[in-house]
Amino acid sequence: MIVRSAAWAGCAIALHTFVNTRLVRTPSASPPPCGERVSVLMPVRDEAHRVGPALRSVLAQTGVADLEVVVLDDGSTDGTADVVREIGGDRVRVVVGTPPPPGALGKPNACAGLAAEATGDVLVYVDADVVLAPHAVAAAVALLRANGLDLVSPFPGQLAEGWAARLAQPLLIWSILASLPLRLAERTGRPSMAVANGQFLVVDAAALRRCGGFESVRGEVLDDMAIARRVRVGGGRTAVVDGSGVARCRMYQGWAEVRDGYTKSLWSASGSPAAAGAFAAAFAWLFLLPPLAALRGSRAGLIGYAAAVVSRALAARRTGGRVGDAAAHPLSAALVLVLLARSWWGRRRGTLTWKGRALGGGG
Repeated sequence: MIVRSAAWAGCAIALHTFVNTRLVRTPSASPPPCGERVSVLMPVRDEAHRVGPALRSVLAQTGVADLEVVVLDDGSTDGTADVVREIGGDRVRVVVGTPPPPGALGKPNACAGLAAEATGDVLVYVDADVVLAPHAVAAAVALLRANGLDLVSPFPGQLAEGWAARLAQPLLIWSILASLPLRLAERTGRPSMAVANGQFLVVDAAALRRCGGFESVRGEVLDDMAIARRVRVGGGRTAVVDGSGVARCRMYQGWAEVRDGYTKSLWSASGSPAAAGAFAAAFAWLFLLPPLAALRGSRAGLIGYAAAVVSRALAARRTGGRVGDAAAHPLSAALVLVLLARSWWGRRRGTLTWKGRALGGGG
């Protein structure tokens, strides 16, 4: 009975994923010229090895006549600022970030500093591991304005190399397409239904100021999700869209980066130890129990496993991922549960760090 119920739930998730792949918004391939002043803002910390392609793609943007580019160097020790100046010249303004105050984290503190420097009507945050298509900024701003939104998150296509990244990275966009009713989430003002990805984030400058800006989420590990919720609290509208056609991100490379990256953030995504336990139980029921049962000859287990694979494959096909990797979904689910446990263990011990900075915890 428990396997059969998991199989039915898996089929429902696959159907929901299919519907979302049809409904998810996509930035236009031929956007109209942007008549507003746009500030592209890039927070960097020890990114000398990869900031070049990202910055060059920003400087190659078309369709935005009034574009400023501001890069905030957040205490880099590897010469990142020198690389930025060499590539950008007088087209890029480099500012020196200030250390985060007590209780604040590096990324949201840097984003707050960038907003203070920006002069645009629209702020476009881009991470140093994201490469934009030439029309990406114009297309994202056009989508923001055409749909009456205050914040839009064009989810970049995830470039995954190596076994760990190929197991973990596709789950980011898949989890949204599989679980969130996109159009309902866009229409409702509920903060709990706000989703965003800080790799490529477009926000109306006035709306950001109204909600308190990144200063109001300086202590949040998942500052992108937190700022989207703050925008909604301030009366704004937000949406996540398929940005795989306009942006690509190579987030983590190798097991060590995947392990450390997810360990520092998964505890925050799950909310509390009780919520993490409930999520882990549900995730195992949905995506580990059916394939294990299938190995023992369960037809319901085989259906449940196939439904999960179909859901993953639909998301991958829609967002430019590897469709074949969907067959390894049980391994992806197992990896998430291991990293979730590791994240909460690090949180309780107070040992979580990111880029040389402590993330707090303990207790």
